[in-house]
Amino acid sequence: MNSIPSVNLQDFISGDPDRKQKFINDIGRAYEEIGFVALKGHFLDDELVDNLYGEVKKFFSLPVETKRKYEIEGIGGQRGYVSFGKESAKGKKEGDLKEFWHFGQYVEDDPERAKEYPENVTVNEVPEFNAVGKQTYKMLEKTAKYVLRALALYLGLEETYFDHYIHNGNSILRPIHYPPILEEPENAVRAAAHGDINLITLLMGAQGRGLQVQNHEGEWIDAIADPDELMINVGDMLSRHTNNKLKSTIHRVVNPPRELWGTSRYSIPFFMHPISEMKLDVLESCIDDENPKRFDNITAGEFLNERLIELGLKK
Repeated sequence: MNSIPSVNLQDFISGDPDRKQKFINDIGRAYEEIGFVALKGHFLDDELVDNLYGEVKKFFSLPVETKRKYEIEGIGGQRGYVSFGKESAKGKKEGDLKEFWHFGQYVEDDPERAKEYPENVTVNEVPEFNAVGKQTYKMLEKTAKYVLRALALYLGLEETYFDHYIHNGNSILRPIHYPPILEEPENAVRAAAHGDINLITLLMGAQGRGLQVQNHEGEWIDAIADPDELMINVGDMLSRHTNNKLKSTIHRVVNPPRELWGTSRYSIPFFMHPISEMKLDVLESCIDDENPKRFDNITAGEFLNERLIELGLKK
C-alpha cells in the first residue's frame, strides 16, 4: 500500500447498515495493511480547530523562562510543558526537535480515578488556552470512541467492548511545536521513527509534508491529510491486544527542505489510552495456528510505565 486510505465517520453513525458495514470493513482492512487512515466526518468543527491553533501558537510564543514555569518535575511529562529536545524516540539518544504541552483526562464521576492522574496545569498568560484545550480533548475522545466501536465489530467483539476501558482513560492531548531550525541538526529530526504507545492516535495538523509512514515493504510514504481530515493510526497497545492483526506502524516527522528551515510546524495528536488496569492480553479471536500468541500478558498501566522509561521521560 502506497497511500493512506480515507474514510468518513458519518458512514458509521448514519443508521444505514450497509454504510456502517462498509466503514467497518474499510477501516479494519486499512489498519491490517498500513495502520493509518485519514478520517472525515469527525466531531471537531472549523471554529474550534482555528481557536485551538490560535491559543497553541500564543502559548509557544511565550518566553522560554515563562513556559518552563509550567514544566512539572516528577510526573514523567504527563501534564503541562515539556521543553525542547527533552523527548527522544526509543533507542535514540538525540532529542527530537520539538517542544510540547500535555492536556490530560478530565475525570468524571470517579474520585479514586482522579487521584491516579496528575492535575491539568493552568496557563495564566493565555486565558483561553485551557478551555479550548479541554473542548478539543472532549471532541477527539468522542471521535476515538466511535472509531474503536467500529474496530470492535471488525474484530468480532461486542460494539461497546472498549467503552468501559476508555471512559476516564489516561488519554493525552499533545499540542507540539517544531521550532524553526537554526543550524544543521546533528542526527536529529523533528520526530524520529517510532510507534505510538496507546490504543489509537488521532492527529490534527497533518496537512503539510513532514509526516511519513513506513509500509510493510519498508518504504517511507508521505501521510498528508485534507484540511477536514484527522490522521488516525493504531498504537502498540491495540497491536498487542490484537496479536498484531491491527498494525502499529512506524512513522516519523522529517525535517523540511532547507528553504523552509525558518518556519515553525505545529501538530496536535490525541493519544487515546485506556484505564491503567485494562488487560492487553492477546484476544483469543486473534490467535490461530498461523498466528500463535506473540505477546506476554501485561496491563496498560504497566506497559505505559515501561515505555515512558524507554523514552527518557521517566526515571
